[in-house]
Amino acid sequence: MMKKILVWDLPVRLGHWLMAGGFALAWATGDSESWRLVHVFAGGTVTTVALFRLVWGVLGSKHARFASFVRGPRQALEYLKSLLRFSPQHYTGHNPAGGLAVMALLLLALASGASGWLTYQEMGGEWLEELHEFATGLMLAVVFVHIAGVLVGSLAHWENLPRAMITGFKRGEPGEAISGQRRFAAVLLIGWAVASAWWLAQ
Repeated sequence: MMKKILVWDLPVRLGHWLMAGGFALAWATGDSESWRLVHVFAGGTVTTVALFRLVWGVLGSKHARFASFVRGPRQALEYLKSLLRFSPQHYTGHNPAGGLAVMALLLLALASGASGWLTYQEMGGEWLEELHEFATGLMLAVVFVHIAGVLVGSLAHWENLPRAMITGFKRGEPGEAISGQRRFAAVLLIGWAVASAWWLAQ
């Protein structure tokens, strides 16, 4: 019998929304010279949160760990087929397609952030600036695919997935619940993100 259980810990949820907000702000200020520092700070936030998420993917709670949701293209394709058959497979954490999107977003965030910071430091030349623009544009495309997937998944499973990423609670077997919010790690995440983004903007 499935019921509402705690699935997403606080660092996962904070990291998700910090990356979303940071990316939106960085995109909005990317072409403005007067907002350059804001752009760099926002991009730095995205990059440092992505770095934290890589660590949390190894050390975090059950459903935050990459081992629990990173699967191959075949499993992702099978999940997408189950959506088309209107009999979607249920996953307590990320489904296989969502897991691939998460990994793509993390890797693109690091590529965009690193190339952007080096460009800000006037290192690497024009090719690095072009790499930054390409990685950022590709990341935007993956963001749209991710949002579409969340909407389709919410309808297919009759579950509000955006709300789950706010509250941390989803439907699942009681034995699949995580034991706590990991608040101390969330405080570390905020401190790390702010300090690192500030340093990168200098």
